[in-house]
Amino acid sequence: MSDSAGPIAPRGLSRRQQAVKRAFDLIVAVPGFLILLPLVAAAVVAATFDTGEWGVFTQQRIGRYGKLFRVHKIRSMRTSGTHDTTVTTSSDPRITRLGAALRRSKVDELPQLWDVITGQMSLVGPRPDVPGWADELRGEDRLVLSMRPGITGPSSLAFKDEERTLSEADDPEKLNRDVIWPEKVRLNREYIENWTFKNDLTIILRTVGAKK
Repeated sequence: MSDSAGPIAPRGLSRRQQAVKRAFDLIVAVPGFLILLPLVAAAVVAATFDTGEWGVFTQQRIGRYGKLFRVHKIRSMRTSGTHDTTVTTSSDPRITRLGAALRRSKVDELPQLWDVITGQMSLVGPRPDVPGWADELRGEDRLVLSMRPGITGPSSLAFKDEERTLSEADDPEKLNRDVIWPEKVRLNREYIENWTFKNDLTIILRTVGAKK
């Protein structure tokens, strides 16, 4: 990733806040992963048969401080030689019927609990972008890179119907670039600048409620 945009903005969570957030991640993610492991294993097997490929999908994403890591998800799309965009809509022909159900229920995100345990992600935070987007962050917006990316977060809640919105757009990539992504950056900055443990709990409860 290029450093041409300058250093990460100085504000962010204090060391104490970071320790509290990390401790909570482990307290929730470790037992959560163990409890949900049978469901994850069943979904991986089903996705393997459904897509014809290994049911665990990994992809490079931008993590804390702009470092690359591999995020883990349950595979929900078939590989296609004609679609290479990173902007996914709900009408994307690569998404299988089972994959659509996994995405709606967010079961495809459950392997990311492992990413939380290993310290690459957090339960709550900015969603991790694919390489390239972080290079667009300028000045104070680079504060977003000071925190581990999250399984859920303020932008995830605000754009919970993002794929459907993109599928209805004349130019999904332009809508994402000019409207959705800048708003996500604003929401994520606001979240970090005003972080509290209570806010994280609220976001988790709202995410669980949205899934139901």
